[in-house]
Amino acid sequence: MRSTRGALAALIASCTVLGSAAAADVVSARFDDPTNRYGHGVLGDTPEWGTLVLKASGKTVRITLPQSRVFEDLRPRLADVTGDGAREAIVVESDARLGARLAVYGPNGLVTATPPIGTRFRWLAPVAWHDLDGDGAVEIAFIDRPHLAKTLRVWRFEQGALREIATQSGLTNHRIGQAFISGGVADCGAQPEMILATANWSGLVALRLNNDLLSLRELPELTADAGGFADAMTCGAPDRYAGPFRAR
Repeated sequence: MRSTRGALAALIASCTVLGSAAAADVVSARFDDPTNRYGHGVLGDTPEWGTLVLKASGKTVRITLPQSRVFEDLRPRLADVTGDGAREAIVVESDARLGARLAVYGPNGLVTATPPIGTRFRWLAPVAWHDLDGDGAVEIAFIDRPHLAKTLRVWRFEQGALREIATQSGLTNHRIGQAFISGGVADCGAQPEMILATANWSGLVALRLNNDLLSLRELPELTADAGGFADAMTCGAPDRYAGPFRAR
């Protein structure tokens, strides 16, 4: 059923692109207007930002947040989240009262967003903005509060909004103060895998998504450090497929 829905979504997207009303494709995105008005500092010396700058259809668009919000992120990420054949920008946006949410912006402004965590100074760290299950639709994944809740959440854009489709606890990809996010998506020829650390940073795991269910495999040959993540992400680890995935 998911494959059928994915094929239909891809067909609709291709028809949209061919039509005269094709959506504007975001070809680049960056942050601007560094600010200290939120003052969380979860990414170390990396500033928070007040403006998102998008380039699409030969035009530059500046999206400036109100004083109560900031972009609390390293960089925007581009992907066709909505399935209309045009890429949007995916960012972490934080509210002074409600904390972080994952937001999707296009040239006309906010497209959709996940619910905010609900408390100030609570953050999320992006993991994936890819077609994780091969059905043609992009999934978005992040770690909800990588220092506290340590929960992977996977979302898909359906009927005009992001819908959470899978979760897995006991995982992380960031330590407080680091100016980078570890892991991400590796595609070593079988299926895209999300590479993450266990909650206590004792090791690495790989996760796959199929039929809106996550399966997990430990990577005991790798350590949860820069070298281990690099091996996993570049498919350089020995015996990458030695162990089976198991449903969680």
